[in-house]
Amino acid sequence: MKYSDERFADIQLLRYRLNGFEQLSLSQKILVYYLSKATLYGRDITFDQFGRYNLRIRKMLEVIYTDLTIPHDTTDFAALETYLKRVWFSNGIYHHYGCEKFKPGFSEQYLHQVLHQVDASRLPLRDGETLEQFCHELFPVIFDENMLPKRVNKADGEDLLQTSACHFYEDVTQQEAEDFYARMKEADKTNPAPLSYGLNSTLVKKGGVVYEEVWSASGKYANAIRHIVYWLKKASEVAENERQQHVIQLLIAYYETGDLELFNDYCIEWVGEHDGRIDFVNGFIEVYGDPLGMKGSWEGIVEYKDLEATKRTQTISRNAQWFEDHSPVDARFRKAKVKGVVANAICAAMLGGDEYPSTAIGINLPNADWIRAEHGSKSITISNITDAYNKAAHGNGFKEEFVIDESTLKLIERYGDVCDDLHTDLHECLGHGSGQLLPGTDPDALKAYGNTIEEARADLFGLYYIADEKLVELGLVPDQDAYQSQYYTYIMNGLMTQLIRIQPGHQIEEAHMRNRALIAHWCYQQGDVIQLVKRDGKTYVQISDYQQLRQLFARLLAEIQRIKSEGDFEAARQLVEQYAVKVDADLHEEVLARYRKLNLAPYKGFINPVMQPVFDDQGSICDIQLNYSESYAHQMLRYSSEYATLI
Repeated sequence: MKYSDERFADIQLLRYRLNGFEQLSLSQKILVYYLSKATLYGRDITFDQFGRYNLRIRKMLEVIYTDLTIPHDTTDFAALETYLKRVWFSNGIYHHYGCEKFKPGFSEQYLHQVLHQVDASRLPLRDGETLEQFCHELFPVIFDENMLPKRVNKADGEDLLQTSACHFYEDVTQQEAEDFYARMKEADKTNPAPLSYGLNSTLVKKGGVVYEEVWSASGKYANAIRHIVYWLKKASEVAENERQQHVIQLLIAYYETGDLELFNDYCIEWVGEHDGRIDFVNGFIEVYGDPLGMKGSWEGIVEYKDLEATKRTQTISRNAQWFEDHSPVDARFRKAKVKGVVANAICAAMLGGDEYPSTAIGINLPNADWIRAEHGSKSITISNITDAYNKAAHGNGFKEEFVIDESTLKLIERYGDVCDDLHTDLHECLGHGSGQLLPGTDPDALKAYGNTIEEARADLFGLYYIADEKLVELGLVPDQDAYQSQYYTYIMNGLMTQLIRIQPGHQIEEAHMRNRALIAHWCYQQGDVIQLVKRDGKTYVQISDYQQLRQLFARLLAEIQRIKSEGDFEAARQLVEQYAVKVDADLHEEVLARYRKLNLAPYKGFINPVMQPVFDDQGSICDIQLNYSESYAHQMLRYSSEYATLI
């Protein structure tokens, strides 16, 4: 199968294969199919969450794109096509990683012209709305660079809600939102099972009153959620065991009511179910899209265990207590007893919402700290996604351009893929599940800095332990030198090469990028362990002492765990603002110039396989066939038609 597919803008589309799917039983295949349908029906929710105008803009562009009366061979149409493909990829008009608004390559005049050519009945006009009113509302959103310029703004000192375009809040200031949820938490502070306040609602102010619009089958996003529930009910009928069935039924009950107590119950049961081979994530989960780090973007992923690769992750999880006991953090912040750490390598079978087309390579859930402490967590590393990434990266010239010398390059070629996967495992399986909050610490105390601090904590845990001789003893790395490849590529990425994803003049905004920059820049400024050296006019990372670098990781991990455990907002703010945000303009310009010569796309995403049920003479499903040939545009247009629920 061809892993690399289409390219546009700064995006390369890849394909992933469902290795071993044919070995699943018929019942398991049907379960995957039903869960996949539930995964795809949440798509419109994500679009709306990422900006209140996204759905209408997408529909408008799709009408133009598919209208055969409009010439398709003009430069304006080509620019509109690229813009639409970017909108599809990012679930809206903002870059999926940098969060800045896309700049269209076509003019207002062109868009106005073609909108008057298409059948107006196909456009997403509101009742009684004229085409001119439609244009008057949407054109400034698309063309005015100063109107709603960022989906998520995290700039220190600004009102993060008033300056963010994400659609989690309506006419609410940051202070009003923080006060609203602080009152909720204060009223519930003695609850031994605290709720994830704000996770599944839009916070709205009307007539001076602030209130929540809850996302449920009878509330906001009801039509989409009802479709998700329909397919979850079908999935519950073919569940692999009673507990898995109970998990699905709890999720349905939560969707139907929006009750966050039921969400807690669902999370606890989901963590405890690990006998089935099939699993899924479906719901309002990760909070990176909210500048306050509270509201969950809708996402879905269907998965089944990669039995061979899972041997590696299970080796890690079986030794979770050893890793926790030997962590370099203060003993007050370690868990005396690690509970329920379940880690699997899985094959993704379907991606949806905030996990599509761009997806994570590892996931650790649930996010509630108290559930992690009392009931454990589940970690996954997505083996067929990392395999597709690795195949696309080999031989593209990137490492040859940025790695300092031949010996380091050979080290990375020998150990890089193994250590990348292992670091992801350590990050997800142990890093996120390690440590504990001190009693009384608000899990949201770090506010806008919480996501960056949490990702740095998990990364540092993995970096510290990947160099430990325990991993050689467990057979997870081939020898004691392997870790050096990960140290080099991580520091190179944090100091230099991740800058290919930043536009000139911009600062670092995204939480994972801030995390890597924080770690790399903090270590860089602790002496001469890391240097930036010039050779033939090019800048390279040089590491003089890998063991000393490990000790720096230990020191930083100890401090970041303290910050999280104590809820030290001011220390988090200072650490992130000093080391994780600013960009050296000269180095940035150099890195971009060197990268441009490679003619590579800095971002990757995936086209889903097509699942087609096969029916027997009695009308029952007798097989699920897979097809990997659907094009990106066809898939996106089909999804916009088949899974349209909110427009």
